[in-house]
Amino acid sequence: MGEKIEAGGFDLSDRQRYRDKLRQCLTGLERLLADERFDRPKNLMGLEIELNLAGGDGMPRMLNGEVLERIASRDFQTELAMFNLEVNIAPHRLGGRVFDRLAEELRTSLAYADRKAGEVDAGIVMIGILPTLERDDLVSSNLSEVDRYALLNEQIVAARGEEFTLDIEGVERLSCTAKSITPEAACTSVQLHLQVTPARFPAVWNAAQAVAAAQVAVGANAPFLFGRELWRESRPPLFLQSTDTRPPELQAQGVRPRTWFGERWISSAYELFDENLRYFPALLPICDEEDPLEVLDAGGVPKLAELVLHNGTVYRWNRPVYDVADGVPHLRVENRVLPAGPTVTDVLANAAFYYGVVRALAEESRPVWTRMPFETAADNFDAACRYGIDARLQWPRRGRLGGLAEVDAVSLVRDELLPLAEAGLDAWGVEPADRDLYLGVIDERCRRRANGASWQAATFHQGLEAGLSREEALAATTRRYRELMQKGEPVHLWPVGLREPVPMG
Repeated sequence: MGEKIEAGGFDLSDRQRYRDKLRQCLTGLERLLADERFDRPKNLMGLEIELNLAGGDGMPRMLNGEVLERIASRDFQTELAMFNLEVNIAPHRLGGRVFDRLAEELRTSLAYADRKAGEVDAGIVMIGILPTLERDDLVSSNLSEVDRYALLNEQIVAARGEEFTLDIEGVERLSCTAKSITPEAACTSVQLHLQVTPARFPAVWNAAQAVAAAQVAVGANAPFLFGRELWRESRPPLFLQSTDTRPPELQAQGVRPRTWFGERWISSAYELFDENLRYFPALLPICDEEDPLEVLDAGGVPKLAELVLHNGTVYRWNRPVYDVADGVPHLRVENRVLPAGPTVTDVLANAAFYYGVVRALAEESRPVWTRMPFETAADNFDAACRYGIDARLQWPRRGRLGGLAEVDAVSLVRDELLPLAEAGLDAWGVEPADRDLYLGVIDERCRRRANGASWQAATFHQGLEAGLSREEALAATTRRYRELMQKGEPVHLWPVGLREPVPMG
């Protein structure tokens, strides 16, 4: 969805023409796969982080246009709402001291962006959901001034045909409605990309699906929305409900939501693109002039523009990506389950855990997805989002007994997944110093049962106990969060509570 999109209304013929072009693209992809035209392995990873803008008072600032103008870097882009930015880091080869190099790049980029934001009384906050957001902040007038966002909002609202219902029951319950998709902008995420060959794609995607729950359990960082304490990672239910094109009747019929975990393990990347076409109507039926089959017949490489655009409007938590670089097509798995933050060290610890464990799981002789129903992976994901680091998950038993056992997420990560992640990073050629530093952060979170969500909730409640109102406690928690985020120590070392004075009695 990063490309510039300009279009007016769509007439009745546009969707049929777009559907025809999608079928051509799918045929083109099938031919590319059959002819083995894809790039060879390069062990390339990529990283994107969505960010919030907030003032010194902890409240959101609708200033991304002004801030981006001051930053003046292609590494930073708009996101859905005016309080959002996104930073993109150029692809790196997995190996050596890659995570330390990424840490240096990110700290430099974010510090520069924060200084520029300070020129308009704003600052960068890297967090799953900004705790101080209110319903009035998430309205269509606060969408970023970019054509594609207004057009996407218009099409999703038209497809739904009524207001969006937000109904999330966690520690507390939130129940309200929205007239636009803008509540989606509350969800600020980290996207981890991994370029893979077509032959390896299904194993990597299946492994990423299987481990998504563990990622969320240790990385949860979004417990608040609109002043309510909800799930430890409230982004997934919020994202699902704020992009849901299905009125209740279609939900009752079992029509699939556009924000989707999936429903089965796969044996080819083609299956995911085929599902996109079969299950999801076009939201942005904008046709490119390219004829992908003619390009293939001439020996060229097609952009498959319609397939790429359509894929960008299906919000899988692990998304397939087709792209062309230097005239050669490639496939990537885009992992989208993680929230932003709390610190650069935490983000890269989450990344190291993911890249390590996915490689190890993908190369197992008896893969986890042959021993666990897909429905269990989906249930695990929901449990991890609800309960964060305190979640209990179902996982295949070791040894000959087989079957599934219920286990604490922290025990699963420490006893089974961290050793796999260590082996996976070794296989990538990551140096032991990098491996041990960043996986050690994950181990310490598990040992202390502490992550961004648990820190936010505990600090908020201490503020309430000290006499702050709910709104004051959320704002003070946000200010303290930003202060500790800038200091850079990983979140498991953050002292719970507010440093600033609070009213007595």
